[in-house]
Amino acid sequence: MAPIVHRIPGLTLVDHEFTVPLDHARPDGEQITVFAREVTAAGADSSHLPWLVFFQGGPGGKSPRPTGRSGWIRRATADYRVLLLDQRGTGRSTPVTHRTLARRGDAAAQADYLKHFRADSIVRDAELIRAELAGPDVPWSILGQSYGGFCAVTYLSIAPAGLREVMITGGLPPLTASAEEVYRATYRRVLAQNRRYFERYPGDQERAGAVAAYLAEHDVRLPDGSPLTPRRFQQLGMAFGASDGFESVHYLLEEAFVEGPDGAELSETFLRGALEALSFAGRPIYAILHESIYCQGAASRWAAERVRAEYPEFEPAPGRPLLFTGEMIYPWMFELDPALQPMRAAAELLAEYDGWPPLYDVARLRANTVPVAAAVYYDDMYVERAFSEETAATIAGCRVWVTNEHQHNALRADGEAVLGRLLAMLRGEV
Repeated sequence: MAPIVHRIPGLTLVDHEFTVPLDHARPDGEQITVFAREVTAAGADSSHLPWLVFFQGGPGGKSPRPTGRSGWIRRATADYRVLLLDQRGTGRSTPVTHRTLARRGDAAAQADYLKHFRADSIVRDAELIRAELAGPDVPWSILGQSYGGFCAVTYLSIAPAGLREVMITGGLPPLTASAEEVYRATYRRVLAQNRRYFERYPGDQERAGAVAAYLAEHDVRLPDGSPLTPRRFQQLGMAFGASDGFESVHYLLEEAFVEGPDGAELSETFLRGALEALSFAGRPIYAILHESIYCQGAASRWAAERVRAEYPEFEPAPGRPLLFTGEMIYPWMFELDPALQPMRAAAELLAEYDGWPPLYDVARLRANTVPVAAAVYYDDMYVERAFSEETAATIAGCRVWVTNEHQHNALRADGEAVLGRLLAMLRGEV
């Protein structure tokens, strides 16, 4: 079947579907589908241009859905044929949801299935796709944002011959740090972001405390029927690592309360906004595999929950200023979120699984010959800068741009400039 072609203002889009093994160690076993969208400048002959594959953040995030030639895609399509990859389990690729997992059988079968959805499998998918689209002997360029950068470093570790050049934004991963070490650093970053938030919006300390106190005294339900507890409310701080994250939380808190028939109560506007921010219905892989991205030969055993005990200031308590948490996944989320509840048993098995294979080859990275340019954001709340700088120093030839001009979402917020800077670094122009 010929690929489906769509044309939107400034861009030509071509849909591709590929069949890949669920388990690359068993190429003749069960097969799944991986979807990718080719993006080129409208009206131009792009057939001669090299490929640039985009690895989205996550884990469990689908690729962007372009609506026009803008942002980083505008800059990229000047020099490349862009391939937006829906990583396995996401978007139009064979999906992972609680409904599709139910078809696998019991919790053990579901957990075994999910073990094949980390960066190593994603990279091997990409290698099969590269051979089909570009040719087995033609390397391509890749751009990895956030978790996509983790995938890029895995790519450099297991299949560097397939790479022409690598660009990474906010996604140089810790190569050897344990999940516990990662979350200790993350909690410290989140504390700093709370301080900055309440300095910008000092009145929100009282507002946040009032919301938490109300939740502690009332059975409050979000529009999907799930409970909103003080701990779940704290998770709104996950937004704090983005350039517009403080504002998204502030504007939500501004409209938190209305006067109901029995006095002050939480508004429908607030509850709907909270549901949109807190539900994992559209990104279950993010929740169920998040801690595993830091695991190599060890179990996570709910590292974020265990390390939280070392930071008692995060516990909601009367008379204590409320702090928001960040990019942490807790076991109780699988009890409260309807999208995660059916996966609770599988999540417990994955948290105890200690057979995760290595994701990075330090010796190979030290001998790297692929050109690499990476943006590291000085105050990144999601990816610890110190770990990123250690990784950059390990990857031979890696050029690094450390900046406090941007937050973690810079590729989305100012993508044309960010990608332009990375390309200039690769070409020796800066």
